[in-house]
Amino acid sequence: MSNRDDFIAIIDALKIASPTITDEQRKGFLRLGVQQHGLTIDEATYILNAAGLTIGEQINYFEVLGFSIDELQSLDELAIVNHVEVAHKKLYTASLRAGGRPRVDGRTEEQWRTLLNQAREVLIDVEKRQEYIALLQNGAVPSNESISEIENTPSEQTQSVSVEQHTPSIPLEKDDMVLIPAGEFQMGSDERDAFNDEKPIHTVYVDAFYMDKYPVTNAQFKAFIDENPQWRKPLKWYESGKIDTANILREFHDGEYLKNWNKNDYPRGEDQHPATWVSWYAAMAYSQWMGKRLPTEAEWEKAARGGLIGEKYPWGSTIDASYLNYDAYIGKTTTVGKYPPNNYGLYDMIGNVYEWCLDAWNKNFYMQSPRDNPFSGDSIVQTVNNFTDIRSFRIMRGGSCVSIPQNVRVAYRSRNTPKYTCFSIGFRCVMPV
Repeated sequence: MSNRDDFIAIIDALKIASPTITDEQRKGFLRLGVQQHGLTIDEATYILNAAGLTIGEQINYFEVLGFSIDELQSLDELAIVNHVEVAHKKLYTASLRAGGRPRVDGRTEEQWRTLLNQAREVLIDVEKRQEYIALLQNGAVPSNESISEIENTPSEQTQSVSVEQHTPSIPLEKDDMVLIPAGEFQMGSDERDAFNDEKPIHTVYVDAFYMDKYPVTNAQFKAFIDENPQWRKPLKWYESGKIDTANILREFHDGEYLKNWNKNDYPRGEDQHPATWVSWYAAMAYSQWMGKRLPTEAEWEKAARGGLIGEKYPWGSTIDASYLNYDAYIGKTTTVGKYPPNNYGLYDMIGNVYEWCLDAWNKNFYMQSPRDNPFSGDSIVQTVNNFTDIRSFRIMRGGSCVSIPQNVRVAYRSRNTPKYTCFSIGFRCVMPV
């Protein structure tokens, strides 16, 4: 490795240990880059800036989880892991139950949970923990020279430098999302085979929004639970070899959460199948982690229709097995994107898996539905911020791989408890424009 690559590796390790450094630590690492790795101030500064480190007050992860360095170092490794897991789970659960109320430290509850996850990730790993303790105790890279001496020393490459605090702004990727345009559509159905809760057909206006092209896949959901252990599959102590405290709470699933997974790995060869056996709570948590949310029922139906007017299915009025996985012809889920998309470029909007929506179930909602951006239940903001407190039935749309033709019509409505999981229920996310 080159001197530059060595320095980048050190900064990458620093970022894992702590995304926040003090100004003194910043100066110390600049000294390290110049004195020991032969970089110019400009080069070292660029590498620090590109890493996205935040300059500010040093966050003490031990204090975040409520104990001291000495308290933890007096324990053996297994006890340390258990101590961190128990503290993390207690604080994380309390934050979930707090909903959207403001915290006294100025953070949102979501920001606090992110910090708790960072603390857990660092302190549970022996190497990261040791690096982090050294970082806290040293305060900066040891050196007797001041940064000002380096900055003010003329060289062939640089005479002066201005060091700016900068965190790169990374736009949210929309490559796997489709823009659904604002506008009106006819929601529901008055046809002979329509159920009463689909009536009356009524005009709805929906603001523009982005929607995932595909249902969330097993691979995507695994990335989520890998970073958020509180949403992992519950394991019994005799399965994991230790007391497993980092997993989904019993109140957020029906006992069969991720039933088809082997511990916390999806079935072999099914990385691109839709994630199933996922409760509404877990779908909500994933959506928030992605900076998105679940679609409202009106958003879902507008997107599913693909701009067609008065049709039963996204392609027309007649069922066609070449367009969807349904009626137990295959008997299980298929990879996402196997069948043709609708006119908006969305795949698997009907068939394959039902999809959770944000709304509360109300069979008479269409009788009183507002025209603009209708939503059943508390406000969208309240529902998103306080989703762990919700107990009412939630909407599911789209039918599944075992649904009969009548139940894969775009107007068909279904529902279940937010704890419910099943092999035929998945979800996808949206993001308002």
